[in-house]
Amino acid sequence: MKKILVMGGGSWGTALVKILLQQSDLELSWWVRSESMAIHINETGSNPKYLRSVKFDTNRLLAGTNAQEMIAAADVILLVTPSAFVYDLIHPIPNAVLQGKKVISAIKGVVPDTLQILGDYLFQDKGINTEDFGVVTGPCHAEEVAQEKLSYLTFASTNEAFCDEMCGLLSCDFIQVTPSADIYGTEISAVLKNVYAIAAGICHSLGYGDNFQAVLVSNAIREIKKFIEAVHPIDRDPDGSAYLGDLLVTAYSQYSRNRTLGAMLGKGYSVKSALVEMEMVAEGYYATKSISKLNEKYKVEMPILDFVYDVIYNSANARVAAKKLTLALT
Repeated sequence: MKKILVMGGGSWGTALVKILLQQSDLELSWWVRSESMAIHINETGSNPKYLRSVKFDTNRLLAGTNAQEMIAAADVILLVTPSAFVYDLIHPIPNAVLQGKKVISAIKGVVPDTLQILGDYLFQDKGINTEDFGVVTGPCHAEEVAQEKLSYLTFASTNEAFCDEMCGLLSCDFIQVTPSADIYGTEISAVLKNVYAIAAGICHSLGYGDNFQAVLVSNAIREIKKFIEAVHPIDRDPDGSAYLGDLLVTAYSQYSRNRTLGAMLGKGYSVKSALVEMEMVAEGYYATKSISKLNEKYKVEMPILDFVYDVIYNSANARVAAKKLTLALT
């Protein structure tokens, strides 16, 4: 049996466990931060905090909290923790323990401690080979996976055999998976779309309508295209599902926590109070600062990114900043 370890107990981690359990030939383990959560999952077959309606076969799933032991026992490690915490989780693991493992990122954020996308951090700091790395991205919301509504994923890897294998393991009656070799573009696009979802939420609360949102999102995909081309120029189609599709679902969906954060900021919430009230991690909060810092190297013109940064980190008045943004869009 292929031994897969899912690391992260949030809604997306829960959804990926549900997807993988559709396969009968997997041995699945699940790392969660809390011992009480691990016990609850093992005893009841459900996550006590996220997607509580989803039920798991505990005969084929074991939850635990010892990261190093669980990584050592796995063939494939699927990282689904918030990006803000991934460094503290993975950095203490000896590189030797990770050697020979396949490592997949389902994290839609930058490692704040190093300002690296997760792939670069794993390659440069943890010694993971490029061909042993993969990226899972959308367009996909965990809540609709829980309801088994038809959803689409993209799996990216430069290792064609690994890519084909994981596309098969992630496919089921309600999931279709598209293969890709673009590990940089898919990962960076998944980070940036959260920033643009915050922008969409802010503007919605300020009273900007659908007409403006269409302009905002069309400009956002152009920013994504320019940035990923600057970071890793290869032949890709930014209008594909992994790029534009993921942006659209995050910018417009009621399930988008990043859009929700933006909507609260547009209503006048302080950043601190909005984050506290949400009780969930909005990856775009961290990604905005990290990508802005990273863009000091590439110097790509990104007015929407700058708008979100000014509101979150410079305490700019959202209405004044949005008015300025409207003059920069086409």
